[in-house]
Formats: sequence, C-alpha cells, structure tokens
Amino acid sequence: MILCCGEALIDMLPRETGTGEQAFAPYAGGAVFNTAIALGRLGAPSGYLGGLSQDLFGQILAEALAASQVDYSLCPRSSRPTTLAFVTLTNGQAQYAFYDENTAGRMLSEPELPDLGLGTEALFFGGISLVSEPQANSYATLCAGAGDRVVMIDPNIRPGFITDETAYRARLARMLSRADIVKLSDEDMDWLGTDPGTLLREGTAVVLVTRGAEGVDVVTREGETRVPARKVEVVDTVGAGDTFNAGFLAGLHRAGLLTRPALAAAWGTDLAKAADLGVRAAAVTVSRAGANPPWEAEL
Repeated sequence: MILCCGEALIDMLPRETGTGEQAFAPYAGGAVFNTAIALGRLGAPSGYLGGLSQDLFGQILAEALAASQVDYSLCPRSSRPTTLAFVTLTNGQAQYAFYDENTAGRMLSEPELPDLGLGTEALFFGGISLVSEPQANSYATLCAGAGDRVVMIDPNIRPGFITDETAYRARLARMLSRADIVKLSDEDMDWLGTDPGTLLREGTAVVLVTRGAEGVDVVTREGETRVPARKVEVVDTVGAGDTFNAGFLAGLHRAGLLTRPALAAAWGTDLAKAADLGVRAAAVTVSRAGANPPWEAEL
C-alpha cells in the first residue's frame, strides 16, 4: 500500500441557490487527500492516514475515500470537528478562510500514530499538513521512522500559511533529508534555497521539478529528462499537482520500482514513463472543474 499522510478537509465553495440566495456547498478536498484519491482511481494500492472526524463532514471524507478504493483503516477517528476552508471570489480571485483550530486533522498526535505494518511499501507527505502543529510534528516522526520504505515529499510551500518559519524550515529540512523522491516548483526551490543537485548530494534519489505547461524534469545523479506536458483545454488547475504525484507513484508501482534499492538503480527511461503517467493523469484533471482525478480506464 502507498500511504498518503496529511490533510483532508472540506472546501466550502460559493454557490447560488435556485432562489438566488448565496450559499456554500461542501466538497471533499485537501492536497494529500487528493493524491490518495487519484492513486486509488489509477488502480494503485492506496491508503490514507490523517485524523478523521466522526462528524458529518468526516463521514463525507470517509465515503469519498471508500468510493475511490482508498483504505483509511489506519486513520484515528475522533469527535473533534473537520477542517473547513471557505472559498470566496473577489474579481475572480479565490480567497480562503480556514477553520482549523482543534480539528481532528490538525490535532493528530504522535501517540495516535498507527503501526504501519508490512503492508505499507511507501509513504507520501506534503501540503499544509507539514505546517500546522501538532500534526506536522507527528508526520515528521512518521517520516523519520519510515525504515526501508520509499518516502516521497511534495512540500508545496505556501508562505501565507506559515506562522513559525524557523520551526517549519527545520522540520522540513529533516524530512527532506530522508526523502527518496522530492517534487518541487521553482517557487519552492527559491523559498527553500535549494536545487536538485543539492538534494541529490544529500541522498534524494529522484527530484521532480514541475515546469507548468512545459512539463516536468526528472532529475537523478545520472542526468535529467524532460517529460512534456499534454496540450489540453484547461478548466482549472485544482488538484493537478496532487494528481501528478499519484500518477508518478502509481507508475513506479506498476514498474516494480517502489523499493529504495530499485529506485536508486532505476533507469531514467523508466522514471520518465512513471512521470508521463503523472502528466497524462494531471492533464485529465485540469480539463474539468475541481480536483476530480481520472480513473485508470480514462487514460
């Protein structure tokens, strides 16, 4: 199982009722949640780990995971509320109001971390769950104890969410030092003050650098390969990066490369094939509204 560890939340999106009243509609979301959903739909053995509420919104999240064949049996369940993100549009630009204090996800503590068992072959971390404590520290502990499992990290840094930059930088540095796969954008690298060469020298096996409409660079110690993006009519880009992450991991799983020794010895062409699956899956996601990753049959 590829276990995606991080945030799941409810996006409250602005809508208008049949009588013209302004309202909000709940949609399951969250970067790590989206990656787990996309993995399940692509036919990979997908699992999700995060604090899940027993409330109405937690049930929506659980049902969405189950519908996409994602195992969430390792999730601690609690009576704490679900994280909500209310979205408003100003001149077409989205603004977010987060309600995250004392929520089931944010309050995930180290004692609640489950025994991963032999069935977990890889761990994925990322998103805003690496910012807010105590959950961020819990995921860092899980990452440090990954053992021989493959670890992928997509920090997807959002400076506006960071309240303790010193602690966040230190925690992220520890996690990146353990990562086998790291996905970064130019903005991520600028904020971190790093580059693929530095990460590779520090032990990362594969660095994925996203280039938007140009595609993605797959960088290893042996060299660099550009995997071009697909040309599609873009509806929105919500969930595109999350879907790419899932496609890459699913591609590694299909090729038998989801072990640390296999990943370290992988040919660039094999890694490029995995990245191409991520690119193709992401192209479907951006062609329709919201974070709605494709099923395997759609590819």
